[in-house]
Amino acid sequence: MTKTAPNVNDASGLAADSQAILKWLESPSAPHPAEELPTLRAHLAGLRQTPGALQQRAVALDGLYIRAAAVVGRLVPTLTERALPVAPKTRRLVRSIVDLLQVMADETLALVEQLDPQHQPSVHHPSLSPTLALWRSLQASAQQLMVCHLIAAPSRVGAWQQLHQTYATAQRLHLAAAVPDGLDSSLQHVYHAAVLLGCAHPASLTPPEVVFLTSYFERFADHIEPASATAAASPGTFWIDPTRDLPASSSQRKASPQTAPIEYFSCARLCLLIRNQIHALEAGTPARRLDLSDFAESPAGLGVLRRLLARWSGSGKRRFQRRRQNTRTLLAAGLDNLWHVCRKGESTATELSTWMITNESAEGYAVMHLSGKTGALAVGGVVAVRTGSENEWQICIVRWALSENPEHLELGLQILAPNAVAAVLAQPSETLGTQYLRVLLLPEIPRLRPVELLVAASGALARRQNRMVLVIESENLSIREVASTHIDEQTTSVDILSIEPEHDPAE
Repeated sequence: MTKTAPNVNDASGLAADSQAILKWLESPSAPHPAEELPTLRAHLAGLRQTPGALQQRAVALDGLYIRAAAVVGRLVPTLTERALPVAPKTRRLVRSIVDLLQVMADETLALVEQLDPQHQPSVHHPSLSPTLALWRSLQASAQQLMVCHLIAAPSRVGAWQQLHQTYATAQRLHLAAAVPDGLDSSLQHVYHAAVLLGCAHPASLTPPEVVFLTSYFERFADHIEPASATAAASPGTFWIDPTRDLPASSSQRKASPQTAPIEYFSCARLCLLIRNQIHALEAGTPARRLDLSDFAESPAGLGVLRRLLARWSGSGKRRFQRRRQNTRTLLAAGLDNLWHVCRKGESTATELSTWMITNESAEGYAVMHLSGKTGALAVGGVVAVRTGSENEWQICIVRWALSENPEHLELGLQILAPNAVAAVLAQPSETLGTQYLRVLLLPEIPRLRPVELLVAASGALARRQNRMVLVIESENLSIREVASTHIDEQTTSVDILSIEPEHDPAE
């Protein structure tokens, strides 16, 4: 008697475990997507041991991947809190998401090993496509790295190496340029977008900036170009060692090893695109017309594009040597907190914390949190630091952050000025009357910065406001009229402008 092969689209032809998975996939989604993470991970982890034919497991894996991707897509927008360190509840959620994404990457990659690379699946079995399985493995690895960046956490050990090796498999099977049916990006595009986010120094980004640049690179990753070792000295050139668990490195900042199979690529064409987009946005072109999200029009969006362009177009070399230290320092965070400190001294600070300086240079510090409430800390925010041997509070900007767990937080601080003056900015308005804004005035630094800087909350200054009135209350009340010459920097926390005294046209 001839046996009929089971129809994989019919649950009755599947093994019991596969039937249970398909039955669960038909159930409605949980009220909160986080509630589905344990079940999804358990089903994915146990799928490889499920008895039955390859087609049956592929169908179940296809359904689990689609549902898992939808769950992760709903959770990622909830991970954009900027305060550091990240709350333990958020960190536990991220750990669950990363675990799920790791299993997704492993299982879809394992499916590739069981498929014939030349096999062209029929329309009834699209889940048997090696191209689709590799694309999904790359996407899950890329998302895993991005989610870690959202909480300033280091990536899981082996995550970068798995991404590189998965792409190497796609190259070996001549599938790197392929676009799976129903999708709009190639495997190469997914890989390059993840690599570019690593090149953007994610530790120096806030969660909204990470989300923005992730979307940006997903649109424009095809602007990077392969390069040769002879072009390594050019700005914007990076190298990748696929055998190591590391992101791409700048050729100008770190020399590539001589013995490894190094791959080089250039961001010069992408830098030209970023420069043109910045000019267009500054001229008032809507972001949508440039195929950008609305975030690009905000001060923070423009600021992150400017920083990216400066980092990739410059030499990338350190100007000063760092020295190891173990000095303790006090730190005050947040613009309002700094305003009170600079005006009335340490006793008025609402929140001070103790940190250890682990290394220092003429340009700034690396510090590690020891005790006390950290306050309104965020990458791109301003802080003031003072050691026991100093009288003045140094004003710094937080350049990067690293937090391996809720009790651990390290910051990279760049010194903006040796001190600051608390001032009030008067902003006349025809509709709201005169508004008063607390700002910091940073003095000029001879031979380094010949102009004063004005630090204000991000987006608080009226657009295209050149003339400003500053009220400074110290021993005497003084009123100054100043003009903004250009924007030095914009982050999600502050706007920093160069200013000069306003000249009377009649003079």
